[in-house]
Amino acid sequence: MSTAPAMTDGTALPNEPSAPRRFLRMLWADKFALAALLFLLLVVLMAVIGPALLGEVAQKQNLRGRNAPPFEWDRGWLWWMGADSLGRPLFARIIVAARNTMTVAAGAVLASALIGTTLGLIAGYASRRVGEAIMRLADVIMSFPSLLLAVIVLYILGPSVTNVILVLAITRIPVYLRTTRAEVLEIRERMFVSAARVMGASSRRIVLRHILPVVLPTLMTIATLDFAYVMLAESALSFLGIGIQPPEITWGLMIAQGKEHLTRAWWLSFWPGLAIILTTLSLNLLSNWMRIALDPTQRWRLEMRGRTDA
Repeated sequence: MSTAPAMTDGTALPNEPSAPRRFLRMLWADKFALAALLFLLLVVLMAVIGPALLGEVAQKQNLRGRNAPPFEWDRGWLWWMGADSLGRPLFARIIVAARNTMTVAAGAVLASALIGTTLGLIAGYASRRVGEAIMRLADVIMSFPSLLLAVIVLYILGPSVTNVILVLAITRIPVYLRTTRAEVLEIRERMFVSAARVMGASSRRIVLRHILPVVLPTLMTIATLDFAYVMLAESALSFLGIGIQPPEITWGLMIAQGKEHLTRAWWLSFWPGLAIILTTLSLNLLSNWMRIALDPTQRWRLEMRGRTDA
């Protein structure tokens, strides 16, 4: 049984849907965002169960079927996208590669968001001297071109999933740090923060219980967009040969392996490239929906459309 929001006197507002139902209604109002969410859920499902189901098939070589063209259904449904230069089915390899691609992107986004948000909260609420010191750290990171930094670190540490996550996380920390600090500097002057301070709340409680929930919607929107950026960056590193190395596979590495056969076997790079494009597009559409849905001054548009569609 759903619970309705409470009024100031403790009674529930009649005919007022709960928060999950409101968000589902707003999601239903934006069909592009709904389709994007369903596609992303499919990608996550592929990343979770794909290697267990198709891991062996994705690595099994069949030299008689090298560069087999797509849509040859007589070979079986696993070969409908064609085969790579070693006769391995591209469809199975794309599903298996989804795990490493999503792992790198999610790990880099979570690490950079956690570190950047923490430093941003400290820089925005602590003393001016502490804030300036932290901002100089962000300036140092941003002074290095991200690709050059990735090349240097991966050359020293060696390419691996963990090292790629580390490199991409470092390059994205300033995004969350600067955004969080700018938000905190504005929010700390609001009335509810001053009231909490007067009532004796500690700085830690004010930051975590009063300021962070206000900043979180903005950071979630940025993280959704950043997920797409990191995934493209990982693909670029793999394409340059300094990212994930065989026998591990990612979508970017599959594109890199197919670049030598573009003139006679375009499908080797086309299908993993299409997977990256669709995933990135879905993330951008979902981010645009989240930007509106999490903004109290904008969400009424989706709510009105949701009531109309209902």
